[in-house]
Amino acid sequence: MDIIEKARELGRLIQEEESYKKLQDAQKNADADMELQRLIGEFNLKRMSINNEASKKERDQEKLSKLNTEMREAYSQIMSNENMIAYNDAKAAFDVVANRVLAIVQQSAEGADPETADYSQSSCSGSCATCGGCG
Repeated sequence: MDIIEKARELGRLIQEEESYKKLQDAQKNADADMELQRLIGEFNLKRMSINNEASKKERDQEKLSKLNTEMREAYSQIMSNENMIAYNDAKAAFDVVANRVLAIVQQSAEGADPETADYSQSSCSGSCATCGGCG
C-alpha cells in the first residue's frame, strides 16, 4: 500500500473519530437554528455597515459607535446561544485530535520518531510581556 492510500485511510479514521462526529452534529444543529442564523446575519450586516461608515471621508463617529455597540451585542447573543456553545466546545475537542495528528505527521516528515512524535499545546499566557517567542 502506498503513502497516498495510507493518507486516505487516515482520512477515513479521522471521520470515524467520535470528536469529529460530535463536531458534525453540532454544526448541523447550529445551521438548523434559525435564531442563531438570524443573529449571525445581523452581526454580518452590522460589520458591513461599520466598514462602509469607516471608509467614508467624513464618517459619523456617533453612528460608528452605535453600530459597534449593536455589533458587540449581536456577537454576545451569538456566543451565548446553546448551539453555538455546543459547536465551539465540539470544535475545540476535535481541534485537539486534529492538531495531534498533524503534529505527528509533520514531525515524522521532519525525521522524528513516529512512535514518540506528538503535539504539545502552547504554554502561551496571552501576555507578550512574558513571552520568549512563539514556537
